[in-house]
Amino acid sequence: MELKDFKDKKITVMGIGLHGGGVGVIKFLAEQGAKIIATDLRQKEELTSSLEALAGLENIEYVLGGHRLEDFAGVDMIIKNPGVPEDSEYLAAARDKNISIESDIGIFLELCPAPIIGITGTKGKSTTASLLAHILRQHYPQVVLAGNIRSSVLAELPEITKDTIVVLELSSWQLADAQKHKKSPYVSVITNIKQDHLNRYGNFQDYIEDKKLIFKFQKEKDYLFLNYDEEILRDLSREAASRIYFYSTEGDKLIHAELPALNQKARMGAYVKSKKIYYGAAQRLISSVKDVKIIGQHNISNVLAAISVADLYNVPAEKIKAALRSFKGLEGRLQFISKIKDVKYINDTTATAPDAAIAAIETIHEEFPRKDKQKNIILISGGADKKLDFDHLGKTISEHAKAVILLPGTATKKLAKEISPEIKIELADTMAQAVLLASQLAEPQDIVLLAPGCASFGLFQHEFDRGRQFNEAVLSLKS
Repeated sequence: MELKDFKDKKITVMGIGLHGGGVGVIKFLAEQGAKIIATDLRQKEELTSSLEALAGLENIEYVLGGHRLEDFAGVDMIIKNPGVPEDSEYLAAARDKNISIESDIGIFLELCPAPIIGITGTKGKSTTASLLAHILRQHYPQVVLAGNIRSSVLAELPEITKDTIVVLELSSWQLADAQKHKKSPYVSVITNIKQDHLNRYGNFQDYIEDKKLIFKFQKEKDYLFLNYDEEILRDLSREAASRIYFYSTEGDKLIHAELPALNQKARMGAYVKSKKIYYGAAQRLISSVKDVKIIGQHNISNVLAAISVADLYNVPAEKIKAALRSFKGLEGRLQFISKIKDVKYINDTTATAPDAAIAAIETIHEEFPRKDKQKNIILISGGADKKLDFDHLGKTISEHAKAVILLPGTATKKLAKEISPEIKIELADTMAQAVLLASQLAEPQDIVLLAPGCASFGLFQHEFDRGRQFNEAVLSLKS
């Protein structure tokens, strides 16, 4: 069936989910007049918020608590959630019947009338995408932010015209699901590529290959923005056919780099030098690093990515500076929650891999040192395993944390083994208990940091549910 013709077509949506993507797909199809089977492994009670958002829509049959093979063999199309693995027996049943398997991103890439800015990376993609949209909105009237950022792309599609600027956060799974369309964004950004999701991928190289899809189908006149500080991305630049711009937190290195040796089309984007942010070989001043209000060196890198793309779209420096000053960051990303009895509580629930937790710990260590220079981080960590190594995270915890509260999960024992026996470790069964234990251990000038370094499934609905429970437990300390 043609993607532009959904009326009266029987379509199975595999995965309603809790992040809004599945809900957006179902709403879009319902508005197009499709006959929908919405199926999810979760029970009705677990999907309450999503089902409430779909209340009143017609032509939807719900199959909850499991999937049925007949819903994948007798329909016109399957639209899968990015979290569904390719080796699913239900997708295999659809392939046996030559039924088209689609994704919301694949449909969007085909139908979107506007050029797309796509942003991916192991960490930083949400912050970069949100900040870039925030900057662009200072100068342009029509900017849409969607994708992996808990906002459905298809829900936004009816409002998009050829003059809209579209910013999409794209996960590796979303890129993989859409690769059969052989379309990459007009402007692509990769923030970094680090070890993650090895429970889903056979090896790290497979993960890299999916990330590369964001530029694989770009044309010569398209643009690719890469983090020069990441060796993997410098190497990948050699494979790109598009125009490349590098950004860097180490301006001197970028200024003296032989970029044509990496790629003849490579140019300088934004970079930091002497605590100021410049752009391009002409060293045009954009702003001071002090204008950035989100904390952490890794966030400076995200800022440079956003500035580099904003410059391509001719946003004036004074508007970029104003946007940097007014951008306060995102939920669950080094989010300051409260200060209680001179103890700060910070939520970094989206640190779902060891590298992300390491970045959070090092950032807090640098940004909030005690006056007496003693350790002051009480870490809440642990959770579900993604088949990742925890040795480096264990060393970082041992170096910077005074105590650790570990949540239950398949990765927790692995992590505990890597932490020095000199560090006090407590076990908690719930987030409320973890926060209470942390508060009892904390002294004035300490930081209680939620940076799990692990996935959330098992104990929580998802990482944002984990963060919400942390926030609620912290605020309950005040009562």
